[in-house]
Amino acid sequence: MPRYEYRCRTCGDTFELSRPMAESAAPADCPAGHDDTVKLLSTVAVGGAASAPAAAPRAGGGGGGGCCGGGCCG
Repeated sequence: MPRYEYRCRTCGDTFELSRPMAESAAPADCPAGHDDTVKLLSTVAVGGAASAPAAAPRAGGGGGGGCCGGGCCG
């Protein structure tokens, strides 16, 4: 179940709730009992090779291979 982050406008606390996506926009009470809260936008952390930084270009120009990036198109 996704976790959503909220901030209470009354006391300033930030808290998270696990709830279905269909309820993500529903009002959320802060743990201190206040009902004036706002949902925060969160970035998603993704692990694995896709999140690794791109490799720097090699010295001497030349791309990473293939017909358009390699040396076959003279």
